[in-house]
Amino acid sequence: MAQRIITLILLLCSTSAFAGLFDTPGRSNFVPADQAFAFDFQQSQHEINLTWQIKEGYYLYRKQIKLSAADAAFLEPSLPSGEWHDDEFYGKSEIYRQRLTVPVTLTRAAKGATLTVTWQGCADAGFCYPPETKVVPLSAALALSSDGQAPARPALPVVGAPKLNPPLPVEPRPALALAERPPAATAEPSAPERPAAATDGSQLPFSALWALLIGIGIAFTPCVLPMYPLISGIVLGGERRLSTARALLLAFIYVQGMALTYTALGMVVAAAGLQFQAALQHPYVLIGLSAVFILLALSMFGLFTLQLPSSLQTRLTLMSNTQRGGSAGGVFAMGAIAGLICSPCTTAPLSAILLYIAQSGNLWLGGGTLYLYALGMGLPLILVTVFGNRLLPKSGPWMAHVKTAFGFVILALPVFLLERIVGEVWGLRLWSLLAVAFFSWAFITSLGATRPWQRILQIVLLAAALVSVRPLQDWAFDAPTTQQQAHLAFIRVSTVDELDRALAQAKGRPVMLDLYADWCVACKEFEKYTFSTPEVQQALKDTVLLQVDVTKNSPQDVALLKHLRVLGLPTILFFNAQGEEQPAQRVTGFMDAAAFSAHLRDRQP
Repeated sequence: MAQRIITLILLLCSTSAFAGLFDTPGRSNFVPADQAFAFDFQQSQHEINLTWQIKEGYYLYRKQIKLSAADAAFLEPSLPSGEWHDDEFYGKSEIYRQRLTVPVTLTRAAKGATLTVTWQGCADAGFCYPPETKVVPLSAALALSSDGQAPARPALPVVGAPKLNPPLPVEPRPALALAERPPAATAEPSAPERPAAATDGSQLPFSALWALLIGIGIAFTPCVLPMYPLISGIVLGGERRLSTARALLLAFIYVQGMALTYTALGMVVAAAGLQFQAALQHPYVLIGLSAVFILLALSMFGLFTLQLPSSLQTRLTLMSNTQRGGSAGGVFAMGAIAGLICSPCTTAPLSAILLYIAQSGNLWLGGGTLYLYALGMGLPLILVTVFGNRLLPKSGPWMAHVKTAFGFVILALPVFLLERIVGEVWGLRLWSLLAVAFFSWAFITSLGATRPWQRILQIVLLAAALVSVRPLQDWAFDAPTTQQQAHLAFIRVSTVDELDRALAQAKGRPVMLDLYADWCVACKEFEKYTFSTPEVQQALKDTVLLQVDVTKNSPQDVALLKHLRVLGLPTILFFNAQGEEQPAQRVTGFMDAAAFSAHLRDRQP
């Protein structure tokens, strides 16, 4: 008996161990959406709590959580802060993991009222689910009795959109880990709602810490640096015998007053941007913002002067002069007022930063960015106040060069925005054009230098300009054949009937069906890193290529996904010459070119 038991245990262990050797690379262990994001709700009179229990290795997108009511009204809920997630194609997004609870306050609800809740999430392994929608009944929430209390009743079941069928009965296989994938990240919500780069503080080309360096740089422009000795004297109130600690304290208070104004301005602009987040991502709006940034850059180049009206500047200056220097309160007020007075050198960079944070919709990012910007501008003032003018560099033409350099920095922002519209190839050409212009200007500016290290710098600048021009050379002198052959030629189908007809018309050839959506980052990775390689294209030369675009998640898209038993994207199906799907060949999740080529070689004829 003991020998039989041991034999059975060994057989079970060996079966489990060897089963993994025969797993198919494309097979999925992803769970259905209702298991990855278990949704529930609880109602109590005017309050309803929406709860998501998020499975380990999965996450929800903050921007994709949407509520709408039928025959009811509710206060706009305040979503908690999440964690930032970055990917190559869409930039930064705010996501939730583990558990999310959203309280919603109802203001009214008629009999039979409902609350429609929509969300979308993805897996860390590069698998994105279509948007999910559930309908929550609200009739019990405001059905008050005579004593003003809502009758007690058990939680109602959630009535939602049709769930997708379970996946095909294939052996599970862990999805490719992030380390096995190209330098991209997971999936992203639907494109119409995307900031195209997220705009969530989003996809922004530099972190808030750069604002500190920009502020320090602005301090050395010709409109700002010569003013520091004068401002220092006003802050000290004409006192020459103040202790170092007292002078440092007064200068710090002045800078904090200025920083307070900038911080408040940043938070207000970020809050306003949050209200128009979707509009800020429209191509026409992005083009308009780019035009504004270009005008701001031109003002830094000296083509025109941009500043507050002189009458308003005069009023603010008079208000500042009424404050008493040498006292903490007066110095703080002077700093706060000074934050409102924009010189020609600071107006353009400040406007650019404000437009930058308006896209983020993040109050803390907006306030923090402007605070660091003001702190950077104030650091030289603190040094001058404590140590005197001996620390200041001598004025000269170099200050105008600093101002011009910031014009190029501002020009980087429209390139960043337009890259979302014109695509990666043209975006690279725009970056190339900007880099060539900057390095060429810097090289020409440095031609009068005579010191050895400056000569070396000239060589570096010239080399950088020559390297940067490469994308423009390829565009001007190279035929665009490589770009034309970069992607597979798919035949689009959109319904079950169209798919059946396409399979029937394959005429005995094998078929590959790619399910694609704009909100699927891994689908874009397939296009960029896998389908574009010659080895994959060669392996598929005798295969009929079909593609379904389910970006809109329309009823016919849902029906097609249900018919094919697809949980989410990316998913690639293979059909034999008789039009029958080969479940063992199904690919779920991203595969690089080498792995996908091996998968194609191993598929059944």
